[in-house]
Amino acid sequence: MNKLIATLIAGLMVTAAHAQTTAPTTTAADNRIVKAEASAEKDVIKAEQKEIKAAVKADQKLNKTVAKATETKGDAHAKLVKTHTDAAANVAKADPEDRAKAMAKAEGKVADANLKAEKKMIKADEKVLKAQVDAAADKATAAAKTEQVRAEAQADVHKAAAKH
Repeated sequence: MNKLIATLIAGLMVTAAHAQTTAPTTTAADNRIVKAEASAEKDVIKAEQKEIKAAVKADQKLNKTVAKATETKGDAHAKLVKTHTDAAANVAKADPEDRAKAMAKAEGKVADANLKAEKKMIKADEKVLKAQVDAAADKATAAAKTEQVRAEAQADVHKAAAKH
């Protein structure tokens, strides 16, 4: 009976020792995969940061264009109002017999001023629309580049895993 207990205890010790020595160890292939994943993650983070910077830059450029267009529109409107005021003053100053002629001349000046102001406002709006399209294109290009980096990083990880 003592021999049986001794054998069981010895078997238990051997099993415990064997269980401790067969703990999973990382292989060189696992290390390659871990390194590839870390490198891929770093590349993706860099690409995402570049994408964010491109988006911010595009938005800043768009905001600058919108502000400039707003200023241009305001200047055009102010000039238009001044022309209207001057024309009305010229009509009011005119002699009663020359009033019809002054009114016709004033209407011509006002019409020209209206056209000029409208053209300036249209050009300003055109620049804003172009800036919006450019900003969207810049953002889309940056997003596409990020996706390309993600795909390349994933391919690198799969390549490292295939060497296993």
